[in-house]
Amino acid sequence: MVTCKETRAVIIALHKKGFTGKDIAASKIAPKLTIYRIIKNFKESGSIFVKKASGRPRKSSKHQDRLLKLIQLRDRGTTSTELPQEWQQAGVSASARTVRRRLLEGGLVSRRAAKKPLLYRKNIRDRLIFCKRYRDWTAEDWGKVIFSDDSPFRLFGASVKKLVRRRHGERYHQSCVMPTVKHPETIHVWGCFSAKGVGSLTILPKNTAMNKEWYQHILREQLLPTIQEQFGDEQCLFQHDGAPYHKAKVITKWLGEQNIDILGPWPGNSPDLNPIENLWSILKRRVDKQKPTNSDKLQALIMQEWAAISQDVAQKLIDSMPGQIAEFLKKKGQPSNIDSL
Repeated sequence: MVTCKETRAVIIALHKKGFTGKDIAASKIAPKLTIYRIIKNFKESGSIFVKKASGRPRKSSKHQDRLLKLIQLRDRGTTSTELPQEWQQAGVSASARTVRRRLLEGGLVSRRAAKKPLLYRKNIRDRLIFCKRYRDWTAEDWGKVIFSDDSPFRLFGASVKKLVRRRHGERYHQSCVMPTVKHPETIHVWGCFSAKGVGSLTILPKNTAMNKEWYQHILREQLLPTIQEQFGDEQCLFQHDGAPYHKAKVITKWLGEQNIDILGPWPGNSPDLNPIENLWSILKRRVDKQKPTNSDKLQALIMQEWAAISQDVAQKLIDSMPGQIAEFLKKKGQPSNIDSL
């Protein structure tokens, strides 16, 4: 606690008159521990002021600290073991530990880089065109869209790092390791959803690559029933990205014959615009949590957990779209730093 000069002077004056620390504290002039500290310091130094600890002088000035921050911002990937060499050119000889401390003081924290699709100028331009086109859409407007995508699921496949707390000698304890396999089996699924809830989900046969024939089969067997179940005769839009088999002439013709209107044009390299990406993340966390041990269990859990996703979750993802579009416009087409949930 900071005590003003006048208060310290009054405390010492009372002390000189014979008042004890307890007596002075009764006057509520300052907290008891503060009063005792001021009296103790006066007895030791004869001064009412507390001397600052000498400590080790800083190796760098504020200007040099700002320079270090600029060096790091110029190349975010430069490590704290490489930075001292560049900082030394500014006249600062410091360890990697000092560098990390200065960067922390400057608000720069070390984190794993987020993975986002590489965006070229055309991608960014197309993203901006898309977002400007739909900038005035409300959550109700987005509620008339069926979003779709395909995604891989891997056995033992959670690619995120798992943190565990363990005692000495427990590094390889069963409860402290993540099982890995050299070539994890991968299952490919296709799904769709809208504000009305999750739609159909299909698992592709093993070793089957998605192509225009398979895609048309999925649209006929999975998308049409979802549209009928969720929208009936109401008007809706279908979203899919620009994958080659999505844009095939046979697919475009078939969708036209079914009177299915398409949302778009969808910009390339933009999965982060699609709220189904958040739905995949939710599904994968739920499946990984149950630790399937073989392909059959993985497939069963995928179907089970997909069916268990509530309409409320789907609605929240759709409700987030106006805010997501606004954020992308604010970022001028660059990846957003907000999640749908």
